[in-house]
Amino acid sequence: MNSIVVHYKELGLKGKNRPWFVRLLVRNIRTSLAGLGIPAVRVVMGRIEIDLGQSGNLDAVRERLRHVFGIAYFSYAGRAPLDVDGMAAAILSDLGDRHPASFRVSARRADKRYPLTSPQLEREVGGRIKEATGWTVDLSKPELTIRLDLMLDHSFYFFGKEPGAGGLPTGTGGRVACLLSGGIDSPVAAYRLMRRGCSVLLIHFHSYPILSRASQDKVREIAALLTKYQLRSRVLFVPFADVQQKVLLSVAPELRVVMYRRLMMRIAERLARRWRARALVTGEAIGQVASQTLDNLTTIAEATTMEVLRPLVGMDKDEITAQAELLGTFPISIIPDQDCCTLFTPKHPATKVMPSRIEEAERGLSIDALVDSAVLAVEAQDFTFAGLLKYPTATVRP
Repeated sequence: MNSIVVHYKELGLKGKNRPWFVRLLVRNIRTSLAGLGIPAVRVVMGRIEIDLGQSGNLDAVRERLRHVFGIAYFSYAGRAPLDVDGMAAAILSDLGDRHPASFRVSARRADKRYPLTSPQLEREVGGRIKEATGWTVDLSKPELTIRLDLMLDHSFYFFGKEPGAGGLPTGTGGRVACLLSGGIDSPVAAYRLMRRGCSVLLIHFHSYPILSRASQDKVREIAALLTKYQLRSRVLFVPFADVQQKVLLSVAPELRVVMYRRLMMRIAERLARRWRARALVTGEAIGQVASQTLDNLTTIAEATTMEVLRPLVGMDKDEITAQAELLGTFPISIIPDQDCCTLFTPKHPATKVMPSRIEEAERGLSIDALVDSAVLAVEAQDFTFAGLLKYPTATVRP
């Protein structure tokens, strides 16, 4: 056995656009397997074959494939000829030390012109395997299922399948920019947009040097983990302490949280448009904190002209936490840090800030100047699926 056969699901429903989706999936698979000595990745009649050659890196290949969006499942497979005797012989030679209490053969024909139907093929191949091994056939609950995929000029056989990441291939959903705090929610929001094929720019607001660099360090760890899925990421680090101090001096305490969020949205929009993103993404959920009441969410969103996507909006904290645990970001997110969102935050923020009131408060600030100064001070770091790229932090200019 020297192949991995990749199956996709949702991509098969894309009609005339399916070749484009599959082409990007193949590109992403090749990128994710870079450095592992894989000789070929090719499309084979509704499937993708990864030729392992002599690489000997099966475990590493499987680990990377689990993070590639667009893959429904994949299997370690062998090639066999199309004749029944040849298929049975190849399967028997690769069974190794398997001794199941029961088995069955499950066949699919990509080429319907093959002279035997799938049930006939299952009986013929299964009969030969039973005769050679003495195993019991069980069609309902077999201990081992031997799967056959028949192509035009060869067949694949495999003994199991592993779940993929699902979703759509990275690069098929356009560009978005996600406000990434380092908490539990926003990494899950970023992941959910990545899973829908979006390329996600990550934007982190911090209050260094007033606060420590802990939140930035956490975001780097989260970005490295998320990049296993989208293969390449850029994180923009936005210094926000000066903005907060100016808000502190001129804005009523109960309005400050919403004011901070509106300024963040304006800064994020400026950065997102330069990256040609089409929407902003946040980890907000209705009612979770004071700034996330429906009234405040509406008031905050009115600060930007971009589409605002909130993939977690109807979820509760337990649901979000469960997804963060599955994703692997939860242990990082709960590391104690000093978050800029808690700096200068009043004990009793307003839960229903009307646009007219916040607009009046904004007239006491030089909004454009605050946004300009924050954007000028932004720093960027790029990540690949293999880790942080080894070159100095780049200053991003408008």
